[in-house]
Amino acid sequence: MTDAHRTWHEKQKQTLTKGERAADFMRNGMGSWPFVGGFIGFMMVWAAVNTWALASNAWDPYPYILLNLFLSMLAGLQGAILLIAAKRQDAIAGAMAKNDYETNVAAKKEIELLMSINQQQLQILRELQGLKVSGLDPRQGR
Repeated sequence: MTDAHRTWHEKQKQTLTKGERAADFMRNGMGSWPFVGGFIGFMMVWAAVNTWALASNAWDPYPYILLNLFLSMLAGLQGAILLIAAKRQDAIAGAMAKNDYETNVAAKKEIELLMSINQQQLQILRELQGLKVSGLDPRQGR
């Protein structure tokens, strides 16, 4: 695909670093219903296995201290990842706003040019109507 046919989003996506791509991937994963459902399922399995296993076989007996540690670490990482993704989203919104502004400025110039041409055409029509009212034939120049 040539550069002229690529959208702003495609061009911007190619400028992302590996860290930014990873943050987007993780944000999209953690912010989904499959993740929420899988996470709830994982916690239920963890609790069931550690509740019904013999006390000697349970690796994290009730009150699930190890699970609480993992949840705390996950919350800390999720917060950081979501902040990185939000910061990126702000940068994207700013770049899009700048692109929109530049597009609007260019469109305004084109509209002003068209309005100027339209005014010239109206002036020519008025002159032709004036010649017609005065009885002169504009085709013959008299």
